[in-house]
Amino acid sequence: MKKINVTIYNEFYHEQHEPKIAEIYPQGMQQAIADGLSPEPDIGDIVLATLDDHTTVLSQECLDNTDVLIWWGHMKQREVDDEVVTRVCRRVYEGMGLIVLHSGHASKVFSRLMGMNTGGLRWRESDDKCLVWVVSQGHPIVEGLPPCFEVPADETYGEQFSIPEPDELIFISWFEGGEVFRSGCTFKRGAGKIFYLQNGHESYPVYYQDEIRLVIKNAVRWACPYQRKIRYDLGGPNARAKV
Repeated sequence: MKKINVTIYNEFYHEQHEPKIAEIYPQGMQQAIADGLSPEPDIGDIVLATLDDHTTVLSQECLDNTDVLIWWGHMKQREVDDEVVTRVCRRVYEGMGLIVLHSGHASKVFSRLMGMNTGGLRWRESDDKCLVWVVSQGHPIVEGLPPCFEVPADETYGEQFSIPEPDELIFISWFEGGEVFRSGCTFKRGAGKIFYLQNGHESYPVYYQDEIRLVIKNAVRWACPYQRKIRYDLGGPNARAKV
């Protein structure tokens, strides 16, 4: 059985600078996400990257060996190296899967792949309960989930969410204040599959929750490419795929 190699990028800023968040994620959100994946028999190598080391860890060699990249960013989105962003976007076009979590919607990587500034939405922090509704029954990402599950507390996001029309809408979330949000969306860029998941503010233990861990595991399997042979030149108007 071919195993899925996963790389997880987490900014890892809040956990190092805010004691309350360090209590929730003492080894960083990247480790909590990895712990949810590592017991699975079809998961291979897991590489962890942070803002502090991303220019060396997210090398071309690492990305070439990555089947699915998971991305979490927030306060330091603009500090991500542009050459790394280009490498990541090229690999997505070549077939690498990408899972973007929570405020990673405003990352350079996601914005470039979406072709627009994806920072626009309504938000507030008030410990609201979130109900996540499955709206794409039978999709691989929702396998094993009930029709609706609860996240006890999370940052509230609300429409209008400035993203291109998703290829597939997987989840819609409702928050106690009445907001609704397209909280699970898929896109395709080149040969690569992209999944955006809203849940996962750093102040809450969301990445320990069974349902969220199941969503991420399902998304990793869904986004995994079948091959890595396509090479894209993104350097100019005459760019083309190379096999």
